[in-house]
Amino acid sequence: MALAAGAPVDAPGGGLAGDSLAPRRIGAQVFPIVERYGTKCLLVEDEAISRAQQALWDTARVVAEPGAAAPLAALISGVYAPANRERVGVIVSGANTTAVSFNR
Repeated sequence: MALAAGAPVDAPGGGLAGDSLAPRRIGAQVFPIVERYGTKCLLVEDEAISRAQQALWDTARVVAEPGAAAPLAALISGVYAPANRERVGVIVSGANTTAVSFNR
């Protein structure tokens, strides 16, 4: 929304990873950097984030916070498709995780 407006503006937040990935407003110092370098934002649905958290638990027994599972969610849901021969890394954290149940 800020890029479209040409300046920092308030934006709605929320969702599963809202506490870590949806700030109400981009900072005045960060905005010019984002604007200059053409940073791209992708939206990942809450269900995809939940599926990524579950996949991390099922395959590696890693409990990831929603914000940390979002990049993996973008990959496995197809929201982000790496270019041919592109290498992608995902850093996963569980520091902001509340008790969750992965017993499905």
